[in-house]
Amino acid sequence: MLKKIFINLLKKVYYFFQPMMPNMGFVMTSKIWSLGREHNFNVYDRVDYVRVMSLELISQEIKESNVEGNVAEFGVFQGEFASKINEAFPNKKLYLFDTFEGFNKEEENKDKKENFFTEHVTDFSKTSVDIVLKNMKFPENCIIKKGYFPDTTKDIPIDEQFAFVSIDTDLYDPIYNGLLYFYPRLQKGGYIFIHDYNSVGYKGAKLAVKKFTTENNISFFPLCDGGGTCVISK
Repeated sequence: MLKKIFINLLKKVYYFFQPMMPNMGFVMTSKIWSLGREHNFNVYDRVDYVRVMSLELISQEIKESNVEGNVAEFGVFQGEFASKINEAFPNKKLYLFDTFEGFNKEEENKDKKENFFTEHVTDFSKTSVDIVLKNMKFPENCIIKKGYFPDTTKDIPIDEQFAFVSIDTDLYDPIYNGLLYFYPRLQKGGYIFIHDYNSVGYKGAKLAVKKFTTENNISFFPLCDGGGTCVISK
């Protein structure tokens, strides 16, 4: 009885505050209750709930369809989202592409010249390989590719294939170059997340995706997560 009263109270609080939250820059949501299984991830994790839960659902589709290939993230920073990829695919190698030193200055200056940035730009130099690997549940699965992309792909087997890829580099050129590299290597039934597609802070992301998808006649779906991710499937 007490449990039922408590749940009903929580529902009332939830429905009371929910209309107010968007104006404050937040959204309240309930967990996905109809899956018939436990979530893999903590629903209260610091990483964007919508993005993380979309990863969980997509990873389940990949598993059920027996999609082969490994996984990757291009633009790792401190490894928060990469750790979720690592956890979601415990039996796959995870390639981690990053300078681990922040933006490539030439690419950053190009986006600034095109006015793709807002005034505030995150300092992505506050990271290291050690910081990233400490966040991983299965660090033995991680393959660190430190340096500038696509130079860091040169020693990867020519026949390497991918089931899932996250591109989170913020800038126009690396996003476009990432799609050029990963999409042809994406297995049928695989997915690519491109973060910041609908972010006004990094306008080059949308332009890079639009250019690539238009050139290759590819459809995509925009998520309603905090960074405005879009999803390409194959």
